[in-house]
Amino acid sequence: MSPIADVAEVSVTRPPLSADEIDAAAKRISDIIEPTPLQFSPRLSASTGAQVYLKREDLTAVRSYKLRGAYNLMVQLTGAERAAGVVAASAGNHAQGVAFACRTMGVQGRIYVPTTTPKQKRDRIRVHGGEFVELIAVGETYDAAAAAAADDVARTGATMVPPFDDPRTAAGQGTIAAEFLEQLGTAPDLVVVPVGGGGCLAGIGTYLRERAPHTGLLGVEPAGAASMTAALVARGPVTLPEIDPFVDGAAVRRIGDLPYQAAASFGGRVISHASLPLLTATESPGGAASFRMMQVDEGAICTAMLDLYQNEGIIAEPAGALATAALAEIDIEPGATVVVLVSGGNNDVSRYGEIIERSLVHRGLKHYFLVDFPQEPGALRRFLDDVLGPDDDITLFEYVKRNNRETGAALVGIELGATDDLASLLHRIEESPIQAERLEPGSPAYRYLT
Repeated sequence: MSPIADVAEVSVTRPPLSADEIDAAAKRISDIIEPTPLQFSPRLSASTGAQVYLKREDLTAVRSYKLRGAYNLMVQLTGAERAAGVVAASAGNHAQGVAFACRTMGVQGRIYVPTTTPKQKRDRIRVHGGEFVELIAVGETYDAAAAAAADDVARTGATMVPPFDDPRTAAGQGTIAAEFLEQLGTAPDLVVVPVGGGGCLAGIGTYLRERAPHTGLLGVEPAGAASMTAALVARGPVTLPEIDPFVDGAAVRRIGDLPYQAAASFGGRVISHASLPLLTATESPGGAASFRMMQVDEGAICTAMLDLYQNEGIIAEPAGALATAALAEIDIEPGATVVVLVSGGNNDVSRYGEIIERSLVHRGLKHYFLVDFPQEPGALRRFLDDVLGPDDDITLFEYVKRNNRETGAALVGIELGATDDLASLLHRIEESPIQAERLEPGSPAYRYLT
């Protein structure tokens, strides 16, 4: 993919989604969903030079914005559709919204999730749905769960509740924009939205284009599951051959047709480097502010999660921190007003070990080496004395296998005191008589051994 790809010339059929329908959705859900806070962030404002506000969708009853779309769709079902029961597929958050709606409305539902869905999310689905919901885990990705759900509907005649590829779902999710425009009292300069299946982007983008056309829109995907980016570059939805499921709330192999149509109709650009500044309204065709898509590394998302927890006390899941992670990689005009969506807070605490690890690797503080230690007294001591710096620490030491009687390969994880310490560490390794090979992140050996 080229660093910059224009998508403004894509010819699309305008999706059946409008600001009026989003306003109607806001009225439908108002009795069951309270407005979420729009909080000013002193830390992110200081680091970006902008006025940054966090839209706290992690504080809904199901800890994500997905309840908005699920409830808006289900409340519009006919009596016959409700009687047939509903079926949904989800990585976890949409499932909680559907489960909540099922119990609230007294509708029976079956919900399919991937086997990789964190236990915390599965437990919460059962709590929200109670006796009205059956939870079924199948496959390793959302797409596998979606296929199983579609088969269920074909066999049973139940009613599908799509997580993103339906105008009723997208309209419900678009109510976020109506809400923060009222809370802010004016149109922001930029809104940053995480993108998984694309329903939230479609809803918020549609509302802004009609109600606040000079507001810029930035969609952010995890680098390991960039299905919207792939669709915009290919000028149509494509199925990714593989995805990284770590950002489970945004790990979708194929973007929805409706979200793609909406995003393509916005015009704009796909960008892949941080130095490209965001366009202002006067620089964009027709006076409308820019729309752009970008990707963020999973390690940067983990760093953003930890920063939100340690500074603001916000427990964000990986997809929930996706939009805030992008702020460190873009140029924003000083003083601009920016709204950033914290989309979900359903994070399993058992994942924090992996989150810390990915963050350290991304920041250049954690490195792995295969070291051949001679099987003789003092070999490890020499490595510690001659190779490690005063602020370096061994966090992992594990023999991989014994090659022969004299040498044994060990996997050694080293955490540095500072990112700049790597060059001196590599120099000391090169000068040492002990043989060591650095494992590059993303390489087959790295993935297999770590």
